[in-house]
Amino acid sequence: MNWIAILAAMSGALAVGAGAFGAHGASGPAADWLKTGGQYQLIHAVAALVALKMTAKGPAALFVIGGLVFAGSLYLMALGAPRWFGAITPLGGLLLIAGWLWLAWSATRGM
Repeated sequence: MNWIAILAAMSGALAVGAGAFGAHGASGPAADWLKTGGQYQLIHAVAALVALKMTAKGPAALFVIGGLVFAGSLYLMALGAPRWFGAITPLGGLLLIAGWLWLAWSATRGM
């Protein structure tokens, strides 16, 4: 069983739900946080599945984990968590950037 693929697929589903709630059920900053989190999470769920197809499990894992940390902190704030959770968001972003750099490095090595 490929846990990264399962988590990436579930991450994609969560992203669509969060984005829809941000577009139709939330208002103010919460709507923006949900939309932004959903967008980043969905992009990186797909990126993780592509990376897996390229047999790059490390970058795929970083895309899933980074997407969850980045979007999850935004989702929590949208649901009422303290604003300091926003300090967690860049950590997720760093994981996403690391995933892209690792994927680029792996591509130069022929995977």
